[in-house]
Amino acid sequence: MRLKKTYSAREVAALTGLSARQLQWWAARKLLTPTVAAKRTAAGGFTERRYSPVELYELLVLADLRRRGFSVYKIRALLNTLKRRFHVRLYDTIRGGGDVTLLTDGREIYARTSKGEFFNLLRAPAQPLLVLGDGEGLKELSTRARRAKKRSATKRAKAKATQKAKPRQA
Repeated sequence: MRLKKTYSAREVAALTGLSARQLQWWAARKLLTPTVAAKRTAAGGFTERRYSPVELYELLVLADLRRRGFSVYKIRALLNTLKRRFHVRLYDTIRGGGDVTLLTDGREIYARTSKGEFFNLLRAPAQPLLVLGDGEGLKELSTRARRAKKRSATKRAKAKATQKAKPRQA
C-alpha cells in the first residue's frame, strides 16, 4: 500500500472495512478524530473528513478489534489506558516499533513492554502479569488493509438483470 498525505473517509472505509457512518460516529464521540474534521459549508453541506497515515494505521487496528468482537467501550478503555498508563498512542504500539507492543488472545488485550513485562489492559492495566514462556497463543494486532470484495460474474449478471427489470419513472 502506497502512503498518501491524507485519506478521505471513503478511502479509509474501503481499506479498513469500517462503514463511513461508523467513522463519523467514532469522530463525533472522539474515539479517533480525523486530522481534518468535517466543517459546515456555506451551501449547507459538509466538507470531507481527512485522515493521516497514522490515523489510518490506528483505524486498521481498531477495525481488527471490532471484527474480533471487542466493543467500542473496551476500545475506548484501551486507548485511554495507553495514553494514561504508558504515555503512548495506539500507533506507537504497532509492529513492535516502540516500548509497548499490543497482543491479544481474542478475549483480552495485553501490553508487552520492551522490558518483557505483560499487562492486561482491559482488566488491570497497572498490575503486571506473571507470564510463563514467551506468551504463546498471543498474536499482535493486525494492521492489514482489507481488500475490496470483488463481485463474481454471476452476481454482476444478477445485478444487471435487476436494474433492467426495474421500471423507470418519469
